[in-house]
Amino acid sequence: MLGIRTFDPQAGGNMAYKALTHPWAAEKLALLAADLAQGGPVAIYDPHGIAQTALALLPARIAVAGVYTHDSLRVGQPCGDMTLLALADLPRTPAKTVWALDFRHGVMENRLSDLLPAGGRLRTLAEVRLPGNMLSVAHDYLDGLNFATNLAFFRDTAEFSTRLVSANYWSRYGADNVRFWLRLYDQAGQVLHTWEEAVPRAGQAIILDSAEIRQRFGLPEFTGQLFIHAMGIAGHDVVKYALETRGRGDNPSLSVTHDANAWPAARYANLPAPGLGEDVVLWLQNSHALPVASGDMSLNRMGSERHIPIARALAPYETVAVHMGDIMPDLAWPEQIELRAGGHVVRPRYEITQRHRTRIAHLNVERADLRPDPGIEKLDSRFFGRGYLLPFPVPDPARYRTLVLPAPMAENLDDLPVRIDCFDAEGKGAGLHFMGRLPRDHATVCDVSELMAAEGHGELVYDFRDGGQADGWLHALIRYEDRRTGHVAETSFGAHIFNTVMTYRGEPQSYVGPPPGLSTRLFLTAAIAEPFSFCTLIYPSSASWRPCSDTSLYLHAADGTVVAQEKVTVPQSGSRAIWPHRIFGEAALLRAGEGAYVIIRDTTCRLFGYHGRMMGQDGRFSVDHMFGF
Repeated sequence: MLGIRTFDPQAGGNMAYKALTHPWAAEKLALLAADLAQGGPVAIYDPHGIAQTALALLPARIAVAGVYTHDSLRVGQPCGDMTLLALADLPRTPAKTVWALDFRHGVMENRLSDLLPAGGRLRTLAEVRLPGNMLSVAHDYLDGLNFATNLAFFRDTAEFSTRLVSANYWSRYGADNVRFWLRLYDQAGQVLHTWEEAVPRAGQAIILDSAEIRQRFGLPEFTGQLFIHAMGIAGHDVVKYALETRGRGDNPSLSVTHDANAWPAARYANLPAPGLGEDVVLWLQNSHALPVASGDMSLNRMGSERHIPIARALAPYETVAVHMGDIMPDLAWPEQIELRAGGHVVRPRYEITQRHRTRIAHLNVERADLRPDPGIEKLDSRFFGRGYLLPFPVPDPARYRTLVLPAPMAENLDDLPVRIDCFDAEGKGAGLHFMGRLPRDHATVCDVSELMAAEGHGELVYDFRDGGQADGWLHALIRYEDRRTGHVAETSFGAHIFNTVMTYRGEPQSYVGPPPGLSTRLFLTAAIAEPFSFCTLIYPSSASWRPCSDTSLYLHAADGTVVAQEKVTVPQSGSRAIWPHRIFGEAALLRAGEGAYVIIRDTTCRLFGYHGRMMGQDGRFSVDHMFGF
């Protein structure tokens, strides 16, 4: 386990972690670590409680004479395998170098000038600060807006190309000089290219196409990762995107996945075992400038404590394909696999190949902080109705199978008491199915297409008729199989409380502002030619809310200009298929041009959507949940 602190749902993100692992800063940190290692023992002053994270991220081990704190209540407490010392005792340290873990050298110099040991020198983290022109908030270095970063699985080969799409949503908050600092790594973790892209216009489309980038910079084929740093931003410190993967030539592959979660985690779930004739590849991408030793990551069947180490070591930023059939040959769909990632990778992708078609989806972060919450079973139905629910589309059952595989998504969850409620497109109940009180190691899948006579949507909800636990982090993998063509797509997501005026532990959530989250702003690509983009827009309702949505669709050109606007209504507990080329028409999409996108906006309720792409000729399609901002 890499001894770092990254993200905590209560405290939020540890920006010092992001500041130290930014590739530009990591290069400077390596130089600093080498210098410190040569200078003998080091006394560390830790004003912000980041010593363990900082030491874990050093590529060279240093001798530590002691870790000091100014907080009298922390003196004597453990810090890794050491005990925190009082800053007042710093002058008696035998070390000749004091390393203050703060990015402000002047402040530390002023604070410690009378406390340095005789002949001692002061080093700080100011040596690894990003240049001023890379900061969005110059006066506060560890402001989250300075480290709006993310990673993307990025590939351009003879078989595949990738395309990252988003929009300049920071302009809504007043940002007028948005830029991206980008670094592309190849499969071995070597830097292929570093460059900047300007996104100057409000609402401007963001398109990073692997083929265009490869041609522009004269790069070889690559399968690696793209580091993304948004600069000059305001209002939102998360880089959100959709990532399209397309097969080239005769390769019939098509996938669209959500952005990676930018914070490495200890465990990930939602990784399916191979089905008949399937090759399931887990793409492990080292997120740090540090090597990962053989055996530092492992896999296990969900619910089992028999861990199988991943014997392959990873170089800094290296990308490695791990075949589940090779490492866990006895497992088969619908069994599930858990990744013990040890904090080395951000949310990984997995790729399934079957009959020369591939599909890509992502794993989800498994929470370490959650405990079962008995209050969920006792939620007042007057306020919260059916409580937490996970909505998902159910396309035409005559053509598509919709398979739901509930997934434990917290380390301390032993079982899943769940039911599926079905609704037609107009919001009328279309049946339900109690899946049972599923144990953590279950392999139970429900074919929802057998429960419904027409397209609509389903909702996975808690059902405590046989007892069981709930933590509010209810997840499932949903797989779609085309009976006619054999093409398959899949997605995974978690439950929320939707459209209630009362709140429970931060639910219902909103993309912007505190709960209750009674509004919608979703991003959808628009295409004037195949593969056409689409979304299934669902109006989930935990309790009774407005009978119909009041939803506006805004078609934007790539430069951010609004080209057209249309209105749709979605009945409560109903759904609508949104095809931009049908709703706006060919003429409007031609005016919008390449890179056009749609913003789905509703101020009366929170809608939930799944986006995708589809080829009408051969039935290729993809599905993943949408993002909003």
